[in-house]
Amino acid sequence: MTYEQRMRQKLTEAFAPEVLEIIDESEAHRGHGGYQEGGETHFRIIIKSAAFNDMSRIARQRAVMAAVRAELEERVHALALEVSGT
Repeated sequence: MTYEQRMRQKLTEAFAPEVLEIIDESEAHRGHGGYQEGGETHFRIIIKSAAFNDMSRIARQRAVMAAVRAELEERVHALALEVSGT
């Protein structure tokens, strides 16, 4: 299972999002810190869920980061987050 698939599964289970896009932007970071051959090091996550309705922006981002903590510790170097409620 790819890191993208792992994150998709975890975010879907944790937040039942209405919108979930996970974009691998690794190639744009070739030669920069954290880049590894094969990609899956830099991602943009766009997620919209009712689970975030009563959370602050920072709490939403922390919740997403906590859900994918294992991927961040293993390979993913950077996440750009766009997190919103419904």
